[in-house]
Amino acid sequence: MKLKLFLFIFIAGLSIVLVSTKEYSEDLFLTYKVDVKRQNLQLFWKDEKGKRFGSIENLKLWTAKKNLTLDFAMNAGMYKADHSPQGLYIENQKQLVSLDTANAEGNFYLKPNGVFFITTKKAAAICITEKFRNNKEIIFATQSGPMLVIDDEIHSSFKEGSKNLNIRNGVGILPNGEVVFVLSKKDVNFYDFANYFKSLGCKNALYLDGFVSRAYLPSQNWIQTDGDFGALFAVTRKNKLK
Repeated sequence: MKLKLFLFIFIAGLSIVLVSTKEYSEDLFLTYKVDVKRQNLQLFWKDEKGKRFGSIENLKLWTAKKNLTLDFAMNAGMYKADHSPQGLYIENQKQLVSLDTANAEGNFYLKPNGVFFITTKKAAAICITEKFRNNKEIIFATQSGPMLVIDDEIHSSFKEGSKNLNIRNGVGILPNGEVVFVLSKKDVNFYDFANYFKSLGCKNALYLDGFVSRAYLPSQNWIQTDGDFGALFAVTRKNKLK
């Protein structure tokens, strides 16, 4: 199955021509959509004893002890040398790391960067860092960078045909409000990665990380439980009582 992105070109205001601009094969990207109003999407960094989860495997073992099934997990952004989240991090309405508005080198600081967040009204959003406000209605938030898509436009620093290839993962917001997570199964440049989110209809999307990226999605037979991360995204559900 292949997904095509189309441009609509109006000729003399009378007719429309469809032009295929990019074709993506499903073997290039792992894609998972989350309805935050129905599914339990959260951010995890440390357990109740203050021990960092680190790997998806550790999170999986912990959720099992809580009588939860782990349906999905993915690293949730960049982290410092001590594995603390780089930039803003909010978990269960508690701000554990402050917003990072500094100027420096690296992907995180390729402005504009941005923030993914979930509100108390079960709505998910992504905005550029300068527009984020913690109004105390934010349940979860993670800052990362660069933004991939900003108000329906691909980040201006990305170049089509770039040889800067890597495994990449990111998150976007679909037109219906659902969250979409994407992991490239093969090395890809920033432009094509951002363009894939745009082809899905995302007006805003955020880069999470690069070659270290991992995802756990058993429904699609994608099992990666290694890694040593800062924060993790996860979708869990309660096990039915027998």
